[in-house]
This record gives sequence, structure tokens and C-alpha cells, in this order.
Amino acid sequence: MLRRTALAATALLAAGALLLSACTTGGTTSTPTSTGAPDPDASAVIRLVLEPSNLDIRQTAGAALDQILIDNVYQGLVARTPEQDIVPSLATDWKISDDGLTYTFTLRDGVTFQDGQPLTPQDVVWSLTTRKNTPEWSDSSRLANVQTITADGQTITLTLSAPDSTLLWNLTGRAGLVLKEGDTVDYKTKANGTGPFVLSSWRQGDSITLTRNDAYWGDAAKVGEVVFDYIPDNQAALNAALAGEVDVVTGFDANLKDKIEAGGDFELVLGASTDKGTLAFNQTSGPLADARVRQAIRQAIDHEAFIEAAGSGETLYGPIPSLDPGYENLSKVAPYDPEAAKALLKEAGVKDLALTLTIPNFYPTTIAQILVSDLNDVGITLKVDSVDFPTWLNDVYINKDYDLSFVLHTEARDFENWANPDYYFTYDNPEVQDLYAQSVAATDPDKAAELLKKAARIVSEDAAADWLFNGASVVAVGTNITGMPSINVNERLDLSQLAKSKG
Repeated sequence: MLRRTALAATALLAAGALLLSACTTGGTTSTPTSTGAPDPDASAVIRLVLEPSNLDIRQTAGAALDQILIDNVYQGLVARTPEQDIVPSLATDWKISDDGLTYTFTLRDGVTFQDGQPLTPQDVVWSLTTRKNTPEWSDSSRLANVQTITADGQTITLTLSAPDSTLLWNLTGRAGLVLKEGDTVDYKTKANGTGPFVLSSWRQGDSITLTRNDAYWGDAAKVGEVVFDYIPDNQAALNAALAGEVDVVTGFDANLKDKIEAGGDFELVLGASTDKGTLAFNQTSGPLADARVRQAIRQAIDHEAFIEAAGSGETLYGPIPSLDPGYENLSKVAPYDPEAAKALLKEAGVKDLALTLTIPNFYPTTIAQILVSDLNDVGITLKVDSVDFPTWLNDVYINKDYDLSFVLHTEARDFENWANPDYYFTYDNPEVQDLYAQSVAATDPDKAAELLKKAARIVSEDAAADWLFNGASVVAVGTNITGMPSINVNERLDLSQLAKSKG
């Protein structure tokens, strides 16, 4: 979630419940297979948790927008699969020079925007140049190493001032989105992209509807429309599913598996995810400036308890999840050991420590309850301040006014936040920053990943935060639905293959 820029504040909010496949609850890891004939005019209704505040993909950050608009409405030169592979999109192919300084893309012919205007090479040049030069646009800094962006016929060339191992990946996200130059669309309420769906309507506080783009350059969407129905509460989502009002329930509670599968109309699917349940420590002053205190908090927390409570997921002890480059099992860095935690607090000269946990109010109360109990067992009193998200944004993310804070960071490959001392994590380690810079500059992907791995170990050994769990994508899928993604659905939801059978 919360990305690299100050406006990137809602990326972790796409799921409202503890959500990885290593810990199963009897669910499957692939979507069910329907035996009915697909209905090309069907309306598929998908429950989502967090509704975006507006639809401006340029400036309004957050996974709530990426989840529904990228791939479906907006596209870039390249895209990513749920498995995190980079694939062609508006470019048919690309080449990278041996020195890593020149990226050449071949722009696809015959592409139109959803308002009927043709996609031109100049649109690509303008989009990427404007993104790079406009700090207010999300992920502008991700193009920092791009020196020039030019077009020659259908060939788009990016030249870099220095190698950047993250560039191609960045182009699969907001940094690479192609918009129409000179477009007058009201981006806050409308959209004009090149994807397989058109933004049809937004009933604020209720739902967003996408309809099939019949002029799409690729294979036509397999349903007539997709309705995103925003239902924050899991019980209400379950009731809607059982009443036949929704076809897919994302961000679901794996503990409700038996109830939603009871009638035979749904199947629970567990998929891998880059969701990171992150407990941030404000290290600027006070007891939390002492690494021994932070380490004590980490060792006081029973990570397995979160997995048991959620009925899904796996433990995580560092900033990189298993789907991302640089992952390493760091469980030995901070094993659950309340006695060791007490000893660390005593060594630090800390007693009767009282801290406040600031947590957005849409997360399950179980998270705070486990933390309060575990920390109490080692002599730390934890007060819970459950706030609405705008308050969290202002107090924690912007003003860094907090002791401890919990949020679910959903974004893939977001290690750069630990190399940014201005980020709300308040973590500042020059060695980590240097290792991250070396990783970005590496032209060998394996070398880049190894450098990230080394940096991530340091972050964990510094007790820069605690990572309570690596969540799963928990999705209840109707047995009349095929093609529903099951991996990383809280971040991106490509629905181009979604189909719904008749009857």
C-alpha cells in the first residue's frame, strides 16, 4: 500500500479482513470450473471492500483505484499477470540495451480510446513525460531515471541516465499508464482508457459499473458488464451472496467458508498475495527510538495467532513477501519469546511502558485484541485508537503523529519505502538506502534481488517494524463464474477473462 509519494496513501486498503495460500482452510487455489454455457451479455457482480474517494487515476492514490481501473479501463505499454510476470499490452514487444540505458517499445496498431479517438505515439510520449514531470501525479518519481521519451513512427524509445532494474515493472503500474493528450474528461468521476471495459456509472456509496468495450483492440470481454458492489462488512457480503445478489466475494473471511459453500453455489478460493500486515513503529523519539524496545515488541507478538484467527495466510518476519524478489524467511530474527522480550525491556531500562496503537476502523478488531493481549503479557499497556481512514492519513501518514500503527500494505515490490527516511515508517538507515540504490542500478535481475534480500534482512534485524502476517487473497467465487483472478486480487483485478454461465 502506501507508496512512495506523499499522496500514495490508500494503497493498502483493498481488503477489510485478514487475508496466503500456505495455510489452507480447505479452499482451493484456482477458481471453479463452470459447466454452463457462458452468457456474453451477463452482468457479473463482484463484492469489493473499499470504495475510492474519486476516480482520478493520475493523482488519487490507492489500491481501490488500481484494483478496478488498471487493466480493465486503463493500460500501459506493458502489463503484469497476477503471477507477477511482465507481458505486452499497448506495446507488442520491447527490447532493453545491454547497458540497461535504452528501452525500445513497438506500439500496437489500431488502438482507440473509449471515446473513439485513436491512440497515437504522441499520446504515449505525452503521458510518460507528463507523469515524470508532474510530482502531483502518483508514482512520478518512478520515472526519475528516464532522461528522454521519444517516438519514431510506432517505436517508442526511453533513454535512461542510469540503469534502473525497476523501470519495466514500474511501467506496468500507474507510472506507465497511457492517457489521451489534451483529454477534457473529468477524471474524478469519468474515465477514458484503452482497456476491455468502459466506465459506465458510479453510484457513490454503492457501486461502480464497467461495461464491455466493443471497440477494444484485443479479445472482447466475456461479460456484458461488471458491477463492483461495495460492501465493507463480511457478514453483509455473505448475506448478499446467499441471496444471489453477488457472484464473487473478494476480501472474504476464510472462517465463513462452510457458510458460503453450504448451498453449493460458491467455492472458497485461496490465492497468494503481497498483502503485508505491517505494524509500524514511530522511531523518531521516546522508547521506540531504542531498537531493544522495538525488538521486545516483536518478540512479544505471537504471529501464528493472526493466522489462526484469519483461517488463512502465513507468517511474515520481514518487509518482502514470498511473491516478491528478495524474499527470505526471517523468522529467526524475531521469534516469539515473551521472556526474551521482558529481558530486552529490562536491559533498555523500560518499565510500565504505555503506547497507543492507531488503526483504521475497518480492520477486524481481532488484530488489536491480539496485540493488546500479547504486549500486556510482557508489561506493555497498549491503548487502541480506532480511527476513520482520513484521520489515519492525516495523523499517521502525513504528520507521523503516532506510537504504533497497523495497516495492510498490499502493493507488490514496495521495498523502496524502507529506503525512504521521509516515509511514515520513520526508518532511516543509510546502508539500506545504499543497498536499495545498488539494486535499482543492477542490470542483472538476480543481482538486484540479492541486494534487496540483504537490505531486507537489515531492516528486520533493526526491528524497523513488525510484519504480523502475509495475507492471502480470499475469494468466494460463484460456481457459474470462470476466469476470476485468485492471486493478489486486493491490488489488481484483471477481469478480461471473467465469464458467467447462463441459468
